[in-house]
Amino acid sequence: MAGIYIETFGCQMNEADSQYIADRASAAGYAIVDEPRAASVVVLNTCTVRDNAERRAYGRMQHFRALKLADPAMKLVVCGCLAEQDRDRMQAIAPHVDAVFGTSELARLGDAIAAWRPDFSDDEWTDERGLVAALGGKADCIADAFSHLRGFVTVQRGCSYYCTFCIVPHVRGRFDHRPMDEIVGEVRAALEKGAREITLVGQTVNAYREPSSGADFADLLEVVASEEQLERLTFVTSHPKDYTEKLARTMGALPKLNPRFHLPVQSGSSPVLRRMNRKYTVEQYLERVAMFRERCPGWALTTDLIVGFPGETEDDVDATVALCEQARFAQAFMFVYSPRRGTPAAHWDQVPADVGLLRLRRVADAVERGMRELHGAKVGTTVRALVQGPSRKDPAKISAKTTDNVTVVAAAAGGGADLARSPWIDVAVDGAYVWGCSGTLVGVAERYAGLATAVRPTIDLVSLAAG
Repeated sequence: MAGIYIETFGCQMNEADSQYIADRASAAGYAIVDEPRAASVVVLNTCTVRDNAERRAYGRMQHFRALKLADPAMKLVVCGCLAEQDRDRMQAIAPHVDAVFGTSELARLGDAIAAWRPDFSDDEWTDERGLVAALGGKADCIADAFSHLRGFVTVQRGCSYYCTFCIVPHVRGRFDHRPMDEIVGEVRAALEKGAREITLVGQTVNAYREPSSGADFADLLEVVASEEQLERLTFVTSHPKDYTEKLARTMGALPKLNPRFHLPVQSGSSPVLRRMNRKYTVEQYLERVAMFRERCPGWALTTDLIVGFPGETEDDVDATVALCEQARFAQAFMFVYSPRRGTPAAHWDQVPADVGLLRLRRVADAVERGMRELHGAKVGTTVRALVQGPSRKDPAKISAKTTDNVTVVAAAAGGGADLARSPWIDVAVDGAYVWGCSGTLVGVAERYAGLATAVRPTIDLVSLAAG
């Protein structure tokens, strides 16, 4: 069978888009493969939020040039945000790329993949391909025993807020909200395939408005949460400007919602937030945090942080550290500012890279202190978590996520391959780290609210003998 290889850079929006591409390809008769040399079509779904992602994408295009030279009939396709931004210059930089599809052209990409299918034989592995050195990379959308457990459903595309550091409105366009019935239809389809958890995805998801009725994101949450088959529901990413009392009240009232709320702050300095065009002050952000804590007690609060933004001072960094200590974020995605072509901040005086890295370490230390404390509070408790698959560092162990988004790792016979049908695991936590927790597998359950079947602890005979 002809194969398609998909490699994704960037956010969960891109992950959702890659899944759409994989579904269209499967329907057209392709196999989703994890080795680019076995693919008739290679797709790079790109990101341009940071310079590193952009450079990696262009580097991968050059890697795949060797495969294109070995077999000119294969198709190399680039899509996503970098494809939208660099549509004209990309094929001058990488002329071996066969097709470039922007962020609004997913359907056209799916149509092209289907149209190419008759041109490929069922065995694309040729002697010439075999001479190409392994190209590495991480394949996406490869179905395994656990891939069906989580469903990602896009509720909106684009953003209309034009933060001065952000390229998203320029490459994904302004807000484009999907009809609620389409969203619910995709949720139901994912549940029918066995999804235990649904994530609603959008650039600024809590700004959602149903196109015909004007229903807001809180209304959407209520509708999706009412699906009988649904076990757990979560969403990313929210904007503080659109976090309302109604949404806070709805979140606290829906028992199927995961107790984790991602609310990017970006900086703890109001002057920096003003230059970022974030549309709120630190004081207003903290007011929303207080509203969240009141309505959703015990939930985890996670965030995004940028340091080294143009004009940032040491006092601004001090303010960000203070905010992290006050808010006690359960997790933060932290970055040194990266200039993006086409955004206002790219033209301003830049903070030196080495200074930005030092500031990032200071902020990370403050966040990690809070993370260790929160993870440490789980030691001595038993948590229920949804299996992700074998641990990357130790395939003899299973990795899972608690509903408040903490990674837990525990030993499991055979790497947990038999857990696909009972994917909710109970772990007695005995270790806490910055990245998450470790413990002992003590029970498994088919459903989140179901009773667990006890599991006998795995005995490490090698360690016992060494002792």
